[in-house]
Amino acid sequence: MKFRRSERLIDMTNYLLERPRELIPLTFFADRYSSAKSSISEDLGIIKEIFENRGVGTLQTVPGAAGGVRYLVKIGDEQAKAYIQKLCELIARPDRLLPGGYLYLADILGDPSIVQTAGKIIASSYASAKIDVVMTIATKGIPLAYAVAAHLNVPVVIVRRDNKVTEGPQVSINYVSGSAKRIQTMVLSKRSLAEGSKVLIVDDFMKAGGTVTGMVSLLEEFNATVAGIAVLVESEEIEERLVDEYISLVKLADVDVKEKQIKVLEGNYFSKK
Repeated sequence: MKFRRSERLIDMTNYLLERPRELIPLTFFADRYSSAKSSISEDLGIIKEIFENRGVGTLQTVPGAAGGVRYLVKIGDEQAKAYIQKLCELIARPDRLLPGGYLYLADILGDPSIVQTAGKIIASSYASAKIDVVMTIATKGIPLAYAVAAHLNVPVVIVRRDNKVTEGPQVSINYVSGSAKRIQTMVLSKRSLAEGSKVLIVDDFMKAGGTVTGMVSLLEEFNATVAGIAVLVESEEIEERLVDEYISLVKLADVDVKEKQIKVLEGNYFSKK
């Protein structure tokens, strides 16, 4: 079946967007649309230009017999700034304050549009990095982890705080929480992570970083490597941060329970780019 150029462009764009970071040979598209490679290359040039102009991402061409093209997610600074500013405003609403100075974030983490955009921003920082899996700890960080993983086209590994029979043999470690200084436990199924994997750790909220440090220690049991650490919100009022290298989208600067005021700032995302 012969495709018109407009049909090729639409179908090719959809195919690439559904398979981020996957290397696709030009011969595949040539056979799929019964077109010459030169025509496919011209089409990809058009798609790449539109992607970059619209802040969708970019196309990376790999030369050679085993080469091809892959879509990498990217987001423009203006888009990212607008989103982060909106997120700061949402989190700063006084009605989010809960007893004890905690913040209610479940509605944000449950909003697909908010989480998907956050996932895209984080994924854009690691689009070119070698990452095999995204790791998070149950339960609040799971939606964000899946959003990031979807844009990187990798699976998600979920660390839990208790043993489950359905997980099979598991690796368990004890760690000290950074803020409460309590000894806690985290476990991970032996089948969920291949030895030597390169892992991107993603979480919804980080105080001192004890939970993230625990996940880093857990990865050592699998001889796995930390490829990066990313959080949606970090708390600024911490005497000692246990994690140095990470990116955050939003920084919780101050919570005044008495006055019902929440000060929220832009995270370190742009300074770490």
